[in-house]
Amino acid sequence: MNYRAVFPAVLSIVLMVSTSCFQESSFPIVDDNLVTKVIEFDPESIKEDFDSTSSFQIQKSTQIISEGLYELQLKFSSKQAAVLPKTVLRWDIPCVDIDAYWTSNITVDRVTLWSSVDSRASSQAPVICLKDASGQNRFSMAVSDALNYVKSGFYLKEEDARIYFYVVLFDEPQPKTEAFQLKIRFDVRTHPYADALKDISDWYAQIPDYEPAEVPDVARKPVYSTWYNFHQNLFEKEILKELRIGKEIGLETIIIDDGWQTMDNKRGYAWTGDWNPDRIPQMGAFVDSVHHIGMKCMLWYSLPFVGKKAQSYPEFKGKYLAYWESQGAYVLDPRYPEVREHIINTYEKAIKEWNLDGFKLDFMGWFKAQKDTELTIANGRDFASVNDATDRLMTDIMKRLKAIKPDVMIEFRQPYIGPVMRKYGNMFRAADCPNMAIVNRNRTLSLRLLSGNTAVHSDMFMWNRAEDAEDAALQILNVLFSVPQLSVKLDSIPQRQMEMTRFWMNYWNENRRILLGGKLNPMKPEALFPLVTASTDEKTIAAYYNDMVLPLEKQEYKQIDIVNAKAESNCVFRIDKFKGDVKLEVFDCCGNLVYSGLMELSPGLHSVEIPPSGLAQLKTYFNE
Repeated sequence: MNYRAVFPAVLSIVLMVSTSCFQESSFPIVDDNLVTKVIEFDPESIKEDFDSTSSFQIQKSTQIISEGLYELQLKFSSKQAAVLPKTVLRWDIPCVDIDAYWTSNITVDRVTLWSSVDSRASSQAPVICLKDASGQNRFSMAVSDALNYVKSGFYLKEEDARIYFYVVLFDEPQPKTEAFQLKIRFDVRTHPYADALKDISDWYAQIPDYEPAEVPDVARKPVYSTWYNFHQNLFEKEILKELRIGKEIGLETIIIDDGWQTMDNKRGYAWTGDWNPDRIPQMGAFVDSVHHIGMKCMLWYSLPFVGKKAQSYPEFKGKYLAYWESQGAYVLDPRYPEVREHIINTYEKAIKEWNLDGFKLDFMGWFKAQKDTELTIANGRDFASVNDATDRLMTDIMKRLKAIKPDVMIEFRQPYIGPVMRKYGNMFRAADCPNMAIVNRNRTLSLRLLSGNTAVHSDMFMWNRAEDAEDAALQILNVLFSVPQLSVKLDSIPQRQMEMTRFWMNYWNENRRILLGGKLNPMKPEALFPLVTASTDEKTIAAYYNDMVLPLEKQEYKQIDIVNAKAESNCVFRIDKFKGDVKLEVFDCCGNLVYSGLMELSPGLHSVEIPPSGLAQLKTYFNE
């Protein structure tokens, strides 16, 4: 392909910045009014390093999707079956107007200009997005192979102030093959970084093998979880008492977490694998009681484990991938058809006999080849690749459970997220961060950016019953833009905490269509999203997590809700052209009305006093 004949030699984003602040300086001025900043990127500069003695040949081609958006296709072929050689792709760009990055590797550091992410079907996504200070995309990339292990990363080189990227392929044990192909998507367009990531999510969803599972409406409704408040010490009567209270405040599903299947409460997995409901012996009757309250019921399962003390352990000797010594559990090998059938039958039996509504499937990341794993079709295995066998297992789980219950819910938690995981389940939950409101906010919003319509859930929030209601409310408000999962013993919290919980859960339910389905604008990920908005044509909900100015210019809304999720009471916003009076109502954290009146607005900055963890509602048309 004559690439240069059809594609510009250099893709650039040109940013014009005023230099008026330098007019009186002694520095030379290149232009009287403008300084040009250019990001140069030549797709043909991408180099591939691999073993030259390999029998594989690489063919590259580039497709222009639109201006600033294109795909590089790599085809690996060999005349005889062989192991694909470890391949490293490298390129670099100038570090111009780049202040932060985003990856699925959820951390609090988004500004150090070096990072990497290890991805496979069960963990993370091979995606990198670099942004500028205003939240615009500068350079994004995504690798189409989200099933196999890929290492993606970048780093800043001080000598030339350039950012160097690398993508490492085929760096884990895998079977022989004659052909393999993948694509890398590049986006150098100037548009909001959240839009760039949404486009990547949509791109993955269009890959036939990654088609996301349907999401039932109930998967987008609040959940009661037993994990933090009960752990493995589960008691039926206590749980049902909790659910009667939970239903009254808007909770719709319970997840019975680890502990229902064993009397052992040491948090290990030596007894895991038989899945007898030892702590809740009449599980079917219990689920009926949950349904009678008006709630759905899901059970936790550790997907790959069979404990060394489980009765089923001897049945699968010789069909394990690994042993987790500290937890006393073996990892089943999904390449054996009887192993896959055993796992699927476990869930089919549970959903039929107990009338369950879904499953929380845990520890999927343990399905991976070890250094000594024999990657062949032999000895009863019908797959050589562990990744391919896992894909078959998980695809069949969803297919066969949906045949029994079309609206079945399947939840995975971080890091078991990513483009392929979206077809195995319809609920993604933030990784464990008990009583860590800011971490929960960071993880849920980061999950939202690449999860499309998959229901993103918070980690279970909890608090100490001695907390002020305003402080306890922060656990809810920091996960406002995800499906809340509560893990607090509701029958024993103080009255004011209960009033606060009832108010905010009712508010969330009334506004979930906007919070989950509106246009999401999570500002400044490098600062852990200090201001977040979700908007529809009729309403915007803005949550302040730190002192910021909310811009409202050139937008039309019938109502603006301002959530004050910070200690200070002052919330500042800016409007463009509107002038007139609006109705203002202010509520404290328990929903008590503390102010009602008119507020006079005109173009410029305005502030409203809102109690900590409180809410202000401005009702009018913001128009010209």
